[in-house]
Amino acid sequence: MSRVLVLGADGFIGRHIAFALRAGGGHAVVAVARRPERLAAMGFAVLRVDLCDPACHTPAFWTPHLADGTHLVIAAGLLTGADAAFAAVHEAAPRAAYAARDGGRAVLISAVGITADTPFAAWRRRGEAVARAAGNVTILRPGLVLADTSYGGSSLLRALAALPVRRVVVGTGAEPCNPIHADDLASVVSDCLAAPPGAGPAEGAWEIGGPEHLSQDALSALLRSWLGLAPAPVLRVPYRFARVAGRVGDALRLGPVSTTAVAQLRQGIAADPAPLLARIAARPEPVSRFLCRRPAGTQDLWQARLYLLKPLLRLVLAAMWLVSGLLGLLLPPAAFTPVLAAAPLPEAALVMLARAGGLLDLALAAALLRDWRPRQVGWAQLALVAAYTSGLSILAPGLWLAPFGGLLKNLPVMALILVHLALAEER
Repeated sequence: MSRVLVLGADGFIGRHIAFALRAGGGHAVVAVARRPERLAAMGFAVLRVDLCDPACHTPAFWTPHLADGTHLVIAAGLLTGADAAFAAVHEAAPRAAYAARDGGRAVLISAVGITADTPFAAWRRRGEAVARAAGNVTILRPGLVLADTSYGGSSLLRALAALPVRRVVVGTGAEPCNPIHADDLASVVSDCLAAPPGAGPAEGAWEIGGPEHLSQDALSALLRSWLGLAPAPVLRVPYRFARVAGRVGDALRLGPVSTTAVAQLRQGIAADPAPLLARIAARPEPVSRFLCRRPAGTQDLWQARLYLLKPLLRLVLAAMWLVSGLLGLLLPPAAFTPVLAAAPLPEAALVMLARAGGLLDLALAAALLRDWRPRQVGWAQLALVAAYTSGLSILAPGLWLAPFGGLLKNLPVMALILVHLALAEER
């Protein structure tokens, strides 16, 4: 049984590769991730590594883990981030791991369409250059990767297909793709570890995708049908508007709603698998077959419908805290002290509490707009709303019976925060 170290094993593609290699029976998998607890709970041998940590940027760090012919699969990669993070994940850590191999083979998961003028594409190219310089590394460029689960771009495609009234495509809808299932990609990786195909025809890389080519529009219709939704006419979003949405997504950290995603969609996500398939045994299934291999469940439909509501919830909550903070800081005391006339506190103390609350509200708004530590910020929101509710219930219990809701509105606000908390984890 060969031993395989999988970097990025907690990512969408990395996790499928780790599971498939283990299930094949011929590999003992060591899952490398920044947070490997869930993988350990699933029975994997794990190695906790943050690829941005300079400690793992030397071959000495990896040597004990890549001894005696241990193979290496690098599925770690960033879509967005700072240059320092890109350099660490795509250059420094892989370079050190390649150098530490002791007879083992290696596979790098790159991507098609990396000629685009985006940081994602530029750093993928640099990652491939590191792999070519190391030697004996099979570079794979998958096209659109789908699976029974979804994440990032595949989740966005489901969400756009599941919109009410109309499904949305970016551009003309004619952009080509030939999706490959993540399990089929894992089979390709296994074959490349067993018998490396050598340098590929695309700058030393091999493209890999499924055998069925279809347009973005056709894939959207197929996804909608699989979700059990009635056919809907298509709404085509011109690229100039999509780029604006991508810039907003970049600024507000809206995940796959980004300029990178728009650039990838514009040039299509199609791969030419024929040269590689001529050298390996794996045979990927067409998307129309693997997509209908299982029925869509309620959880699939919920996820598709909630996916775009998640950032909307975050922005709505941010707007609420922003307005609340500004009111707390800027309203004159005469605007709110009469409401608290029965409170056993002097007016100066009430004003101080209002100003302090305003500052806390603005801090939460800023954290939400930057999507900073969403779980911790979610619990902080709940705690602050609960504190406001409890404090005002003591100071002015009549607010529960105030016209237009008063304190009663805090209950649905807390429910909304709980929903946003439930959506915080995407994997």
